Amino acid sequence: MTNSAPSPWLTADSTTLRQQLLDLFCELAYREGDFVLTSGQRSDYYVNGKQVTLHPEGSLAIGRLLLELLPQGCKAVAGLTLGADPMVTAVSVVGVYEGHSIAPLIIRKAAKGHGTQAYIEGLTLEPGTNVVVLEDVVTTGKSALQAVERLRDAGYGVDRILALVDRQQGGAELYAKEGLKFESLFKIEEVRDRWRALQA
Repeated sequence: MTNSAPSPWLTADSTTLRQQLLDLFCELAYREGDFVLTSGQRSDYYVNGKQVTLHPEGSLAIGRLLLELLPQGCKAVAGLTLGADPMVTAVSVVGVYEGHSIAPLIIRKAAKGHGTQAYIEGLTLEPGTNVVVLEDVVTTGKSALQAVERLRDAGYGVDRILALVDRQQGGAELYAKEGLKFESLFKIEEVRDRWRALQA
């Protein structure tokens, strides 16, 4: 490969980077139609977060933007497989470039059937370690809450969930009820409005 100028995704300020990521969601991930969600609910739109989290520039933007939202003292990020896998990796790798050591953890949906039979893949951290849970798209909130429960069962401290898109269908309320802080990069209305503007 030949050397070239740094990617604008690498050098953009946070505001520009967020807009670039929003446009990428509209281009690749957001679709309107008739869909059945993981939760079983029907919806007239769908957001396939993996189209962005597994995109080279998208992954970089996600790593940079979520890293900025991590609280002081955060030592690890984690999430339920498969949606969060590229996200925790992106935050960890970008963190190294920014001088932060953030361990990525992946939470299995079911315990591994052999070996250690663990739910959590990644480094074994000290009990009480502050871990932030990541999620790509939040609907009812139950997936990320499952990750929180697994982490707490393993002795880690979890009080925050960060997401890329909040569909605003009960997730935030569920997290508040459980005493968890919640923040998303985008609300669904912003994604929908931008997508429709780009279609015009």
